[in-house]
Amino acid sequence: MRFGGGALATLLALGACGEGVADRQPMAGADPGRGREIIARLGCASCHVIPGVEWPKGRVGPSLQGFASRSLIAGLYANEPDILVEFVRNAPAYAPAAGMPPMPLTEPEARDVAAYLYTLR
Repeated sequence: MRFGGGALATLLALGACGEGVADRQPMAGADPGRGREIIARLGCASCHVIPGVEWPKGRVGPSLQGFASRSLIAGLYANEPDILVEFVRNAPAYAPAAGMPPMPLTEPEARDVAAYLYTLR
């Protein structure tokens, strides 16, 4: 699913009204175990410290420890599943200054990655 500017703005606004971060439910149809494998395969830990991925321990990007408890993605967007799925696929479209490259992920793979990130409390 791709969000246009209006759809993303609507999701962001609705995200502020939704469940609290601590109340987030697991993502239906997503597999956090596969997400961890995808993260390791793509080398996300080259830039981020990621619990459950032992090597490497990148320091260029922020640590992802405690990601599930964060209220914002990249300090800009509500930490909501649909927004996170889009962000991990194409971060430059949402936060160009962050330096994170677009990831070669299908939507189901991005959902698995998001599901794993939501296990990091």
